[in-house]
Amino acid sequence: MKLTKEDIAQHNSRDSCWVAIHGGVYDVTDFLDSHPGGANVILRCAGRDATNEFDSVHSKETLTEGLPKSALKGHIDATELKTSNYAENTNPDCNPADSSPPPLGTLINLHDFEQVAQKYLTANAWAYYSSGADDEISKRNNAKAYQKVSLRPRILRKIPSVDTTTSILGHKVSLPVYISPVGIAKFAHPDGECALAAAAGKDGLAQVLANGASMPIERVMEARTSADQPLFAQLYVNRDINKSVDTIRRAVKVGAQAIWITVDSPVVGKREMDERLNLSVTAEDSTAQGQGVAKIMASSISPFIDWSILSWLRDLTDLPVVIKGIQCVEDAVLAYEHGVQGIVLSNHGGRSQDTAQSPLITLLEIRKFAPFLLKSKMQIFIDGGIRRGTDVLKAIALGATAVGLGRPFLFSLSAGYGEKGVRRMVKILRQEIESNMVFLGATSLQELCPEMVNAGRLERDLVGSVKL
Repeated sequence: MKLTKEDIAQHNSRDSCWVAIHGGVYDVTDFLDSHPGGANVILRCAGRDATNEFDSVHSKETLTEGLPKSALKGHIDATELKTSNYAENTNPDCNPADSSPPPLGTLINLHDFEQVAQKYLTANAWAYYSSGADDEISKRNNAKAYQKVSLRPRILRKIPSVDTTTSILGHKVSLPVYISPVGIAKFAHPDGECALAAAAGKDGLAQVLANGASMPIERVMEARTSADQPLFAQLYVNRDINKSVDTIRRAVKVGAQAIWITVDSPVVGKREMDERLNLSVTAEDSTAQGQGVAKIMASSISPFIDWSILSWLRDLTDLPVVIKGIQCVEDAVLAYEHGVQGIVLSNHGGRSQDTAQSPLITLLEIRKFAPFLLKSKMQIFIDGGIRRGTDVLKAIALGATAVGLGRPFLFSLSAGYGEKGVRRMVKILRQEIESNMVFLGATSLQELCPEMVNAGRLERDLVGSVKL
């Protein structure tokens, strides 16, 4: 059925909500309350074109997966509908129409990518990616922790070459660096997580696909460059447990090599930059206030889980299990006792509970109070605030198997860089890791050891006692 702009505009409320997406007109009234991102996201677009908003978060497959055929009410010429301005770039620092992004060759560190991203990302994308909780103390301290650790270079050690390869859950990778699970990568580039997968394959990295990815896991698997390229699936346990069952079964079916269950955000942190931006874009007939993208995306996460969730998970799959979000040595020991294959020391990038201690301090806690974990079969990963090759080497020297980066990979996608931006960023990080291994006198990652760093200043932040 051919519809007009006026036909659609009549259905602009919670009682009757129609949206146009890529020329199709859909009645989503019955879908509002079950939408994983919340009803208000859809209501902002009620009675008009939602293509920009939809494409910034979802792949086209989502339409057929999430809506029944009966929801399609007709079609309209897309040019008849003026797209909404929610996804337009209202970032005051951004004016991409006046200038092209700088050539990739002029970006020489990971901070450069962040500066470019701030200029070229939409305002809501920048707020979602960059914001931390409350006063963002944990976000800042994550990076400061690495600055408190000094390197202890060794001289006159003949180093003709260095070996940066390691193994993550049995999969060989070219760097002790993996792509952390980062949601809604399409905010940064239309290819989203698929671009990350392609770059990871060409550069020999592992990728953890976010539970809230903007691309379905099937598409991301297809974007890999080889069949043995490691792709792990993140799991947030959903309030509707059947949805989590489906997430795991899809991951197993397509060949994901592990499940990374995220536990450090049972409720969403108060990300004020994200919330403040969205105060002005609530639906006309909605009373919701300050509900940012992060809060919307996390609304379906269950806070009602405990250690027994691991038994439930093992009943569904025999894939390796990694717990993401360990924030103290006590929980690291409990994870080991529950037999998981890996843990990630993480405070969710400072996005959950503000003033939570930095992951690097948690690693020092493990060294001091439970050093047996460092020699166990359980691999220890760490993320948060890592921006330099020296940061990577400090974490490895103190006992981590590999480090995860999240925001930097999203920033490297932005400004139209896509896969090329990601590969440029990885190249920079690789060069920093290799050159600083030479300074330290290490020919391989296995030679990195605590004696190569001075963590005295950071050790002063350790607690006096731990309950084990």
